[in-house]
Amino acid sequence: MEKERGSADICKYKKKMDNRKKIVSIQQVVTRLPELRFAAPVNWDIEEGQQWAVIGPNGAGKTLIADMMQRKFAIKEGDVVFGYDGKVSELVKCIAFKDIYSLADCRNSYYQQRWHSTETDEMPTVEEILKDYIDTEELAKVLSLFGIEELLPKKLIFLSSGELRKFLVVRTLLSRPRILILDNPFIGLDAPSRDLLVEMLQQMTKLESVQVVLLLSNPNDIPEMITDVLPVYNRNILKPMSRTQFLQDAELVAKLFPSERKSGFSREKFVFLPNGGEKEPSTHEVTFRMEHVCIKYGTRTILKDIDWEVKNGEKWALFGPNGAGKSTLLSLVYADNPQSYANTLYLFDRKRGSGESIWDIKKRIGYVSPEMHLYYMENVPTINIVGSGFFDSIGLYRKCNEEQQGIALAWMQVFGIGDLKDRPFPTLSSGEQRLALLARAFVKDPDLIILDEPLHGLDVSNKKKAADIIEQFCSRPGKTLIYVTHYPHELPACVDKRFQLVKHA
Repeated sequence: MEKERGSADICKYKKKMDNRKKIVSIQQVVTRLPELRFAAPVNWDIEEGQQWAVIGPNGAGKTLIADMMQRKFAIKEGDVVFGYDGKVSELVKCIAFKDIYSLADCRNSYYQQRWHSTETDEMPTVEEILKDYIDTEELAKVLSLFGIEELLPKKLIFLSSGELRKFLVVRTLLSRPRILILDNPFIGLDAPSRDLLVEMLQQMTKLESVQVVLLLSNPNDIPEMITDVLPVYNRNILKPMSRTQFLQDAELVAKLFPSERKSGFSREKFVFLPNGGEKEPSTHEVTFRMEHVCIKYGTRTILKDIDWEVKNGEKWALFGPNGAGKSTLLSLVYADNPQSYANTLYLFDRKRGSGESIWDIKKRIGYVSPEMHLYYMENVPTINIVGSGFFDSIGLYRKCNEEQQGIALAWMQVFGIGDLKDRPFPTLSSGEQRLALLARAFVKDPDLIILDEPLHGLDVSNKKKAADIIEQFCSRPGKTLIYVTHYPHELPACVDKRFQLVKHA
């Protein structure tokens, strides 16, 4: 009976597809560059009324498909055909985390500039950018739906990673594309913002003029408004199916995400970690202490009267909604924010501003964050990105010596990306880039490891692998951990303390 019902569902699905008008058709496409090719010519149609999820593990080829649809690559064979007239750039819009790179103008700025800027700097506000797209009444309606009216007067450089992502979604929606591609849209958003995004997508599907394509690395992220799923695995496009069919196909889900059937993170597999036992554990007592810390930019209060002490070897989770000041707080610890001198702050038993250099501080800290990710877009081999962790440089690269290069490669192998060492960093998928930046954070065998959304963009298997590595590293004596996430269930088991930030008006 179940087989008959399944066959009937497939027939209905095929019949429904046959009666739809094609919005875009990728027909037997083979890209000119071999490194951008799939195992076979790519074929995929988007029909009227369909809302798609393209799903697969990191590096499977999801972003390549989106780029093909936008005709970003030179094509050797086949074609991409649209059912509507107009420029491809107007018909198809894509939002990916890397798009914040151009939005924040990272090429013409430096990593610490955000913390050194003032409200008087000549940088555009959110309102100044958005008003070019639509009249005030409709703009207010869209902003109200997504709950970001408070962002309007803010300058772009002061937005958090989550706020920038919301802004990108709103700005792109206002340009009214025919197809809107969202690459892992939920990462970096707190729980209320994720719910609002789903609600906004649901509202959009009621408009015949907009269809959505979500690129996802986790089957649990497929919202109910999705009608069709295109599984992608190892540069192969698998059979398209309905959302219900995909979620009920346990064998296929297990193939795409081998660890999906397990609950929680595995702690059983031991992984050899470089530098183990070579460095004496630090004997400092207090990793950092903040006393009545206040941070303001102009009239805006970001942090107010913060007291927080983290002792050597403690493992903390840092929570707070988008815009609560988590990144600002961490910029004080990582010695990037000059306002640390105007506050009472101790780092590694030493009061900030008592003669230590920022490099004395940074050499003891391993750090990865969404903001940092934006500044690694240079066309250099990935091993150079990982090796830059030895020098605490953001977007600048020095040559590693032979020993450092060996350690960098060893950490890449631990994270399962050793074979990508010579690949230019921008050609990696966002998940592969995140694994490289995680490896970068560990190369110094730091006393304090700060992980801001470390599993951002990783598929289920890589999340479990990274969590195991973090857990094992933090079991070493004298290792302190600060872990920032909007997903409490992803916290490593070693985290036993929590600090909550609130958002100020």
